[in-house]
Amino acid sequence: MSNNQLVANEDSAVPYVIVNPDGTYTRPIIFPTCPATPNQHSDIPVLSKDVTINAINKTGARIHIRNDIITSPKCQVKKLPVFFYYHGGGFVVGSSCTKFVHDFCDQLAAQLSVVVVSVDFRPAPEHRLPAAYEDGVEVLHWVKSTQDPWLTKFADLLNCYIMGTSAGANLAYHAGLRASIQVDDLEPLKIKGLILHHLFIGGMERTDSEIRLASAKTLNLSTSDLFWDFCLPVGANRDHEYSNLILGNGLDRIKEVGWGVMMPIRYGDLMSDRQIGFAKTMELKGIKTKCFYGEGEHGVEYFDKAKAKELLDEISSFMSSI
Repeated sequence: MSNNQLVANEDSAVPYVIVNPDGTYTRPIIFPTCPATPNQHSDIPVLSKDVTINAINKTGARIHIRNDIITSPKCQVKKLPVFFYYHGGGFVVGSSCTKFVHDFCDQLAAQLSVVVVSVDFRPAPEHRLPAAYEDGVEVLHWVKSTQDPWLTKFADLLNCYIMGTSAGANLAYHAGLRASIQVDDLEPLKIKGLILHHLFIGGMERTDSEIRLASAKTLNLSTSDLFWDFCLPVGANRDHEYSNLILGNGLDRIKEVGWGVMMPIRYGDLMSDRQIGFAKTMELKGIKTKCFYGEGEHGVEYFDKAKAKELLDEISSFMSSI
């Protein structure tokens, strides 16, 4: 271990990854994980199971669905909207089996009565962007053609949403851009909207909220910078279009396909100024945009079920409006 390099947030002792002498990476267990819960004979309210999306790239997904939907008599089977969900973690850490991600997806499935497809994408720095974006689109194609019974029986492919948290929201946006030029290829899957939850968005010039909240507990500025250094293409800075989303012509494509966009924003999020600015830019472009504002830090709904319920009530309203 003496020849290994810890790569950590400079304001803490948390090693996000360990760079081994041979150039490979090891991730210490920072967050607890949990197994899927596929047993339909159990009394748990939401079932889940893991599936492989791409064996070569080692990507997969965890599907969450209410137990009573699966165990109801066939004559009462109701097809549910589909949520493609991308987890947070700066493109570097986290997975669909991270306990707080799993629990949040369970809450999504239970409260909104949707099928959640929680995606595992290739992590940085081993796989820099756009690898995760490519994985985010690949799962859309997998769902449209899979014969998995949970999806063929219970998923309404005409009623799909792309959602992500933090880096997952950034991924949801860029996967959405790619999907917007593949609409015909994705049939019968139809995307109705994007939900960009606590969007991971950057830029070289510091904003007031970044300066004011630089030492925020959940996500501080040095950690944000570290994650961008890990995930952006080699040589790119935070004004790259993968980070500074106002750059490029992506919003024109979102407007063209007519999707609605929801942006939950917390005032204690160091990226809140950028998020608000991005939302205003979408509105000026004529994109149907719904913002939800509240107190709390970046990613608070992962850890506070009451705030998560508040958020999901707003998402339900958004779904009814588009």
